Amino acid sequence: MKIYFAGSIRGGRDDVEHYKKIIIFLNDYGEVMTEHIGDKDITVKGETESSDKYIHDRDLKWLRNSDVIIAEVTTPSLGVGYEIGIAVKENIPVIALFRNNAEKRLSAMIKGCDSINVIEYSEIDALFLKLGEMLKMNI
Repeated sequence: MKIYFAGSIRGGRDDVEHYKKIIIFLNDYGEVMTEHIGDKDITVKGETESSDKYIHDRDLKWLRNSDVIIAEVTTPSLGVGYEIGIAVKENIPVIALFRNNAEKRLSAMIKGCDSINVIEYSEIDALFLKLGEMLKMNI
């Protein structure tokens, strides 16, 4: 299975260590095409050695060749929202991951979309249990 993992880069890198744990987990289920999302050396400036056009085109190619999009949406990101929108439009299964947090609420555009499977969680072990079940059932 080809997995496109999406997480915030320019919208904030506070969750990069969290992304890395999720990516390691996802490697047991298939090829994660976007492992760089969990790279702590990538800052909010993004991939500075590549042009924005190159990143856009490369990432859309990866997205369109994926079997599933898994997006950690706790840290809001315009790019992640864009990727989710493209995936929904192209009928690529989407799983959005959101850590329950009294300070933040999940966007209604994500939570209210019937085409997006949302997993809300507090602990990473609970996330892995739910996500693993979904992936084993082929979403």
